Amino acid sequence: MHNDLFDDLPKPDMAWYPDWLAPEAAARILAQLIDEVAWRQDTMGTPAGRVALPRLTAWQGEPDAVYVYSGIRNVPQAWTPAVAELKAAAEAVCESRFNSVLLNRYRSGMDSMGWHADHEPELGAQPVIASVSLGVARTFDLRHNKTGVVQSFQLKGGSLLVMKGNTQAQWRHRVPKEPRATGERVNLTFRWVMPGVRARN
Repeated sequence: MHNDLFDDLPKPDMAWYPDWLAPEAAARILAQLIDEVAWRQDTMGTPAGRVALPRLTAWQGEPDAVYVYSGIRNVPQAWTPAVAELKAAAEAVCESRFNSVLLNRYRSGMDSMGWHADHEPELGAQPVIASVSLGVARTFDLRHNKTGVVQSFQLKGGSLLVMKGNTQAQWRHRVPKEPRATGERVNLTFRWVMPGVRARN
């Protein structure tokens, strides 16, 4: 059973499955991902030059699912077993197909993700993005572009958050630093990249 996240307007078009994975399965898959994924330390452009992202990342998918954001060109690695397992399960719930996934590894509460929207041209106007969280629970904030309204909640390990419709066009989201958070978190955002669409970066 899923829960609509927000009752008051404005609200993003999202659905949350807080207990999507059993705790034992979530712990097993987290350990697999940390071991099997080729994690990398990317950098991003800033006014002061390129700086390291405050997290580790990986990009997996079909060979033509190239994705560009923050000046980073992501050429997909092949699906690894645990990621492929999650992909199939997420596709069944979302009734959507995914050809790629961005993996973010938050090594501690000091790792984070700044305000952004997944609105690159190759994702289309109304992308369906399935966000799977594993490991330590972290805060997830959404901020409405026009009103500035912020909605915040905890994404715990084993949960699935599905963003769709105009969510990316009307809202930005982030994972803020939380110094008190201990332990690792891995987040996977499955998506469909339209091959051949040039990204604006």
